[in-house]
Amino acid sequence: MIALRHTSRASTLIRFLSQAINVRTISQPLKLKSVTQKILLQMNCKLGGELWTVNVPLKHLMVVGVDVHHDTSKVRQSVMGFVASVNSSLTRWYSRVTFQTPTEELIFGFRVCLLAALQKYYEVNHNLPEKIVVYRDGVSDGQLKMVEQYEIPQLIKCFKTFPSYEPKLVFIVVQKRINTTLYSCNGNHIGTPPPGTVLDHTLTQKDWVDFFLLAHTSRQGSGLPTHYVSLYNTANLTPDHLQRLTYKMCHMYWNWPGTIRVPAPCKYAHKLAYLSGQYLHSEPAIQLSDKLYFL
Repeated sequence: MIALRHTSRASTLIRFLSQAINVRTISQPLKLKSVTQKILLQMNCKLGGELWTVNVPLKHLMVVGVDVHHDTSKVRQSVMGFVASVNSSLTRWYSRVTFQTPTEELIFGFRVCLLAALQKYYEVNHNLPEKIVVYRDGVSDGQLKMVEQYEIPQLIKCFKTFPSYEPKLVFIVVQKRINTTLYSCNGNHIGTPPPGTVLDHTLTQKDWVDFFLLAHTSRQGSGLPTHYVSLYNTANLTPDHLQRLTYKMCHMYWNWPGTIRVPAPCKYAHKLAYLSGQYLHSEPAIQLSDKLYFL
């Protein structure tokens, strides 16, 4: 276990930030260089470092990722991981965790986390975001109507906490557990489509604005895309804008130097919810909310 020190707040963060290294991982000489580099990158992130970014033309934008995991120590208790960007380059993230029983509504914890993220955004930028894009993971087709009719209106109401604040909201459901598979056909050769492939017709639904995106590289087997369903959009973002933004966010996961299957904030939220529900079984220290300590 290697403790990570922070010069300005060492007394508060030294107890929480750590980097565990398996001896077997660094015992292979041929892989030592690449493994060491990845470990140093993780330590950099946990201390607040910014590894890379992508160019997103939208100004005053906040991107949110939400995922839910079930706590293994308590039957049927769920953990919601919430991650939101707090700067214009989408390289600083604010995270929170909420625990809830089946009798509690997910939206209550969702609203609390969003309000806290908006306050943090204001502290960093001295203004509130004009556009908020939410990537909500863990919603099946049967729950889409419930999310549209209940969750989204409740989120909009929380904006009234701030005087005269009416941001543009985009709410996108992320679905990974689907049966759709994409293939590319080049002459007589059938293979996996390249990363960035989008399908937004024929297989899409008639009641929603949705698309399939294959953002990652499949080294073997067929291409397994992710299904994105836009339930709410007052930002006047076209389907092309949503697809481009989503693909760019798939580049922003700092644990992997390429693209991943879902947008980075969703992956961060999943890592956070998994850590809290699988091992911590409680909310992490609030001092860590502006660090990617869960990588």
